[in-house]
Amino acid sequence: MINNSNYSFKVFIDFDGTITKEDVGANIFLRFGRQPEVFEIVDKIRNREISNSEGWRQLFASLPYVDTNELIDFVNGFEIDAAFKSFLSFLNENKVDHYILSDGFDFYIDRIMEREQLNSISVFSNKLIIGDQGELIPVFPYKDEECFNCANCKRNHLINLSADEEFTIYIGDGTSDICPAQHADFIFAKSTLLKFCEQERISFSPFFGFEDVTKKMKEIFSKKRLKKRHQAELKRRAVYMMG
Repeated sequence: MINNSNYSFKVFIDFDGTITKEDVGANIFLRFGRQPEVFEIVDKIRNREISNSEGWRQLFASLPYVDTNELIDFVNGFEIDAAFKSFLSFLNENKVDHYILSDGFDFYIDRIMEREQLNSISVFSNKLIIGDQGELIPVFPYKDEECFNCANCKRNHLINLSADEEFTIYIGDGTSDICPAQHADFIFAKSTLLKFCEQERISFSPFFGFEDVTKKMKEIFSKKRLKKRHQAELKRRAVYMMG
């Protein structure tokens, strides 16, 4: 154990493209969706013509009938980062609470986590219901009605699950990670999130896989003095003021 007992940490981890090597949700529509309809809907989301939740609804509505067993077989083909399990062991050894925050869906997240024998981890995601006719119906239990960007408000989870005195760590790669990462004290970023942090001059640690994250986190845990990220404190305070 190397966690400095003077400090307490909470770790929040994205799923698609972060824990998994590829974005499972996106690949479902690339594999089963009608083209170019899928790309037209994605462009509407990117251009903020529709919200993320409405985008998901339109994407699933655009799917032709998909056999559930075929979809499960497809999902089972996705691998997780080879170093993720050892990273979780590191967190557990240091008694650090950790959560998965995903703008994807429990249908594939739960299956992959169960396959990897990691289904004891707390996961906050959107839900996918299989209808009577085999239709796929997205449900958004954690949507913030005032937020246009994310179907599952990761920012709210990060704030609600951490205390003022705790240091928050966010690990992600995509568009849905931009908002929560800005409210975290330490950010691990790659891909779209990395580009955003560079553009906005937000301090972050780049990573390729969880081996990189574990190495850097050991450095953080061993420091005798840590400072909270000031801009993150201001953003969290602004959320508190909104009630």
